[in-house]
Amino acid sequence: MKFPLSHPDLEPYQRYFQEPASPSQMGLSVTFLGVSTLLLDDGQTAIMTDGFFTRPGKFAVIGGRIAPNRATVSAALQRAGVTELAAVVCAHSHYDHALDSPIVAELTGAVVVGSESTANICRGAELPADQILVATTGVPMQFGDFTITLVESRHTPKAHYPGKIDHPVVPPAKASTWAMGEVYSVIIEHRGRTLVLQASTNFVSKALDGFSAEVVYLGIATLGKQTPAFFEDYWREVVVAVGAQTVIPVHWDDFFVSLDEPLRPFPYVADNFDVSLKLLIDRAERDGITLELPVAWQRTDPFARVS
Repeated sequence: MKFPLSHPDLEPYQRYFQEPASPSQMGLSVTFLGVSTLLLDDGQTAIMTDGFFTRPGKFAVIGGRIAPNRATVSAALQRAGVTELAAVVCAHSHYDHALDSPIVAELTGAVVVGSESTANICRGAELPADQILVATTGVPMQFGDFTITLVESRHTPKAHYPGKIDHPVVPPAKASTWAMGEVYSVIIEHRGRTLVLQASTNFVSKALDGFSAEVVYLGIATLGKQTPAFFEDYWREVVVAVGAQTVIPVHWDDFFVSLDEPLRPFPYVADNFDVSLKLLIDRAERDGITLELPVAWQRTDPFARVS
């Protein structure tokens, strides 16, 4: 019997977890750091998506005020071996994506890339203007050998905190202050290889048509609560649309739990990780696509299973 407040067990899925690896032949490694935070490093340039490390507790999020924890962010960057970043790319502006982005940028010299809402988060933290870049949808941006393009997307259904941030955010503040803003698919090309981060479990129909990518980091938050028809559309519009050969689920871990603890899926009351994984395993097998689960803090070659 599955109790609503219990967490799904990861043990049945051990064979899907990624193995550690040295950088790919193209020099690229990717490290998963929980939720949809990815560290991409080719030895010369490093970029990060979202950069969320503080992970405030549920009571603070529900009824209190939250703020980035500088010591936690600094310790996480140190553990990940990060001293310098060219960019921090925010898929949208909710706190579990953009809360820590100004501090990550301050500590690493990165430019924060995202929407006007994300920019207002950075302005509230008094990040210098030359470290804030409001992206134009569909226009590529270059950071070393990385080319990053943000494409319009849509947030997971029934999103909390919709709307945009139209003024600088000064923490501590209610979690709802970190409104969603624009939502993006993040397309990252590196020396002829391409991956997509689809941080939110949704899509804009045909938005990714014309793009190709070997690897998709696929957000699955609340996927286990969606209808089978929704999942089929999501898989088609993201994974099949770009011709992915490898799918790596992200945004499945309980982000109220510190990154110092082992990752675990959200409790059944919030999502159903088992249903999500069954859907993903079945479709991946049907379509001849490799499914891998990411391991926190582990350097991997994202293209290891790509022909």
